[in-house]
Amino acid sequence: MAKPKQTKSTNILFLGNSFTQRNNLPGLVAELAAASELQVKHELVTAGGASLRMHWNAGRALQLIETGNYDYVVLQEQSTLPVKNAARMSENVRLFDAAIKQAGAKPVLYMTWARQHAPETQQAITDAYHAIGKETGAVVVPVGLAWELFVAKHDQPALYDRDQSHPTLAGSYLAACVFLATLWKVKPVGIAAGPSALTADDRRALQQAAWSVCQTR
Repeated sequence: MAKPKQTKSTNILFLGNSFTQRNNLPGLVAELAAASELQVKHELVTAGGASLRMHWNAGRALQLIETGNYDYVVLQEQSTLPVKNAARMSENVRLFDAAIKQAGAKPVLYMTWARQHAPETQQAITDAYHAIGKETGAVVVPVGLAWELFVAKHDQPALYDRDQSHPTLAGSYLAACVFLATLWKVKPVGIAAGPSALTADDRRALQQAAWSVCQTR
């Protein structure tokens, strides 16, 4: 597959909590992009357990959106809110949607995954992200679907940390592969770049899960 050509950097703002911060997801995305001859600049606004409403109320995220000249603004909602109150999540996304578009950027929704002990909640998470994504025209990055596919087929590497919620390094790497495939339409399978703590076989299995989900959408 021919490598894509890009004449400028893609500037991305990530808004979220520990699901984005853990294992430096923005850095993993940039590393995979660089291996595909894509330049990515990124900034992260995060707070433990934060919802998008908390970021909105704090004000810093909006200030960055208005002044940062971003291409994409990635919105990661608090992980259980789509299950507990999808309407509230949609309200939160709408708050940011207008500001992002007014600033000339594209909204991106980072679909997260179900807790390990409650895999049945993935459908509610998926539905919530797809619904507000369709309404706003935002790009939906289906990490939760890739996660669901991977754990159905593989026991290792583990995607869940001990708390059955947060991502291991493998989980964050899977997420980064889904971002690469979704935002740039780049096939991650075969890319050698990635954390040395993951074996080549592990990386390939994660890459394939990411690509499979993105290809079927």
